[in-house]
Amino acid sequence: MNKSTFKQFGRDLRDAVKGIPHDYTNGSIGRAITLLAIPMMLEMIMESIFALVDIYFVGKLGAEAVVTIGMTETLMILVTSLGAGLAIGATAVVARRIGEKRVEAARSAALQSIYLSILVSVPIAVAGILFASPLLVGLGAAPDVVQSGSLNMAIMLGGNATLILLTVINGVFRGAGNPATSMRILLVANGINIILDPLLIFGVGPFPELGVVGAAVATNIGRGLGVCYQIYHLFNGEGKIRIDWHHLTWDGQAMKRIMAISAGTVLQILLRNTSYIAILRLIAIFGSQAVAGYTIGLRIITLALLPTWGLAGAAATLVGQNLGAGKPQRASLCVWRTSAYSTLFLLVVTLAFVLSAHQIIGLFTTDSDVETEGAVFIYTISIGFVFYGAGMALLQGLNGAGDTRWPTIINLVFNWFLQMPLAYYLAVTMEMGPSGIYISMSATLFLMAVAAGWVFYRGKWKHKQI
Repeated sequence: MNKSTFKQFGRDLRDAVKGIPHDYTNGSIGRAITLLAIPMMLEMIMESIFALVDIYFVGKLGAEAVVTIGMTETLMILVTSLGAGLAIGATAVVARRIGEKRVEAARSAALQSIYLSILVSVPIAVAGILFASPLLVGLGAAPDVVQSGSLNMAIMLGGNATLILLTVINGVFRGAGNPATSMRILLVANGINIILDPLLIFGVGPFPELGVVGAAVATNIGRGLGVCYQIYHLFNGEGKIRIDWHHLTWDGQAMKRIMAISAGTVLQILLRNTSYIAILRLIAIFGSQAVAGYTIGLRIITLALLPTWGLAGAAATLVGQNLGAGKPQRASLCVWRTSAYSTLFLLVVTLAFVLSAHQIIGLFTTDSDVETEGAVFIYTISIGFVFYGAGMALLQGLNGAGDTRWPTIINLVFNWFLQMPLAYYLAVTMEMGPSGIYISMSATLFLMAVAAGWVFYRGKWKHKQI
């Protein structure tokens, strides 16, 4: 890479953070990927930092508070999956309309996604408020956790609209090719949350001491203000998705398109997330050290994957806009290029993991058994890890085209019909222990990437109408 290339990349990074307007259906594909992916990567990093800060402050309240947060997050995973799935549907439809130069239709689709978010969040809120205690009991919470944690559960589920709306509207901005706006909104929302966390948890200054409930209040205030910032930008911003009062109508056709795509993407995310829970349950057979090593290792792996998720999000937007512009070959090239970037990045990460797995795990634990378990997990998962980024980009490319059927089938077949039986067979029947589980996970990552590549290469997604 010569000096001029470095300078151009630096300019692209600056423009990506600033969020300059760009036509993603023309010009350099590398620049288009950079402008979209960098803000999305920063979004993911901010979300990760927020989660770490949140558990840091709650952890100072003791084990009971951590258990309360953990149980609440178990149900919030379902809400997060719903919001993420709806966001992908909104991204796909808005991106397609922008590519078609039908800006008014894109604005209508954006508004319908907001209506849909409100419709699905209301019953969740009602159920969460009315049945917070029974839900905790159903999750196996001890009586003291039920007593202290029911209000936290009610607040988090009752305020689920802030999470769903924040996620979906940011998906709208990404579909319109304006991910820098999403990045700034998350910076505001998470920044407010991080500031309020210690103030409300510990009762600093004039703020009441709310304990674990304070974390829930801070989270909802931060997300709620983030949504207010989104709404302000939708009505007063200068981007393509600017809504005026005459747009506030119901568009049943646009709603159906978003729902059709979102149904598949929600199921995909649920299949993936629940498979992690099932894997954890299987690892628990082999003791607390195995669980701790896996938990630490998985968090490290997740952090390393954040850039690839940003690249995958860029692939979805690029496919949608270029298909809308009648450029299916460019759409295809964008995804293959994105998957190549993800693979190269994960090759470097994999090398770092292989060379320093023990040292990395050692930063998070002083227990030598836990360190060994975590290192074995990282060594083993690295075999298939490098293919994860390519598979994710290809699957999100299909989702961005509105073709959610095959990604859903791939997630179901490989995460559940292959990974789970293979994990049990290797770990229990063949007596390989946790290593057998990790081998099944690594094999699944590889085979999913191969299947996604085959489906994407066939090209039927190029003709998908949404």
